[in-house]
Amino acid sequence: MCATCLLIFYLQAFIDAVANALTLAIVVRVVLSWFPSARLPFGISEFAWGVSEPILAPIRRALPIAGGLDFSPFIVLIAIRFLEPIVLGLVAQAR
Repeated sequence: MCATCLLIFYLQAFIDAVANALTLAIVVRVVLSWFPSARLPFGISEFAWGVSEPILAPIRRALPIAGGLDFSPFIVLIAIRFLEPIVLGLVAQAR
């Protein structure tokens, strides 16, 4: 296997892992928002908050609050699942 092919393979795996980790962090944050006093061990809740807040905050500021519901996690999750195959396709074309 050529070095460039191996690099592209690892880059695609990294992009997939980042997208999945970000999705998991957002889901954890949403679930924890239903239980305000819940704390996960090993600082997982703080990690999920710290990873997802820089992405959710600009979208939250741009969206109007609809009936007290925050739709920013939903929009980010859709954007991740929409953009990931596009980015992976662009990386695959770099061969």
